[in-house]
Amino acid sequence: MHKSLLVSINALCASLVWAQSPAVQSKPSVHWEELTAADFRDAIGRAQGTCLLPFGILEKHGAHLPLGNDLLNVRYVALNAAQQEYAVVFPEYYFGQIFEAKHQPGTVAYSRGLQLQLLQETTDEMARNGCQKIIIVNGHGGNNSLLPYFAQTQLDTPHDYVVYVLGITRSGQGEPKHKSNPATDMHAGESETSMSMIARPDLVHLDRAPQESGADQARLKLPEGLYTGIWWYARFPNHYAGEGAAATRELGEFEAKTWINGIVQAIRAVKADQESQRLQNEFYERSKHPLDTH
Repeated sequence: MHKSLLVSINALCASLVWAQSPAVQSKPSVHWEELTAADFRDAIGRAQGTCLLPFGILEKHGAHLPLGNDLLNVRYVALNAAQQEYAVVFPEYYFGQIFEAKHQPGTVAYSRGLQLQLLQETTDEMARNGCQKIIIVNGHGGNNSLLPYFAQTQLDTPHDYVVYVLGITRSGQGEPKHKSNPATDMHAGESETSMSMIARPDLVHLDRAPQESGADQARLKLPEGLYTGIWWYARFPNHYAGEGAAATRELGEFEAKTWINGIVQAIRAVKADQESQRLQNEFYERSKHPLDTH
């Protein structure tokens, strides 16, 4: 009886100590929109002022993928990367360049001026809320020219934050062999469809992929290096390039892992970067007095 009473007392004391101990603090959500105001302040501190802006689009993706495919995929990899190397991830953003798909249903194409103005005000507001290092994670090939240009325009007016642009990084060494022609595997084809089978398999309809042709129509004959905006429509009027039916989960798992790892490495590099802001400030100051530059 005496021994049993001692065991009960010890158990009671242990439970009291556990109850009075401070709860283990789990890290806050990486989703900007899920945080409370107080948690947001803590999240920015944990992230060292580093935030991600995953950039998608709304456009046709063959007959077998959803309109928001780029947005869904880029958010999938960005959120997974932020879980590994903490960063705050901005909500859904799809206000980019997609004029070449205006002839297809469901496409939302904002004017060129609004695209730049909205992106500038978005990064300005992110910075006002503590995001001193903003990584725009591109998920849409149509933004490949827009985003570097936007980053370059940050030198026009002084900013107290730095914009970084990370391109689509799905392929790499050890990639599974493709079943389709890599030369035309560009949009809703084998690679992108494989990635979608990992990010949102419930929205992939492989049986519909053969309904349209993703072959290059080659309707323009211009010298290499000569550019015109109608080039994509001339080659792929169905807004589909490649063979989505060839997609596999094996390829998708590789591409998802490769992309996530690339974002993780970018977050770590940006957190460690102390030079970009210093050099920007130096540039802004010297730009005020160009005749003093030796």
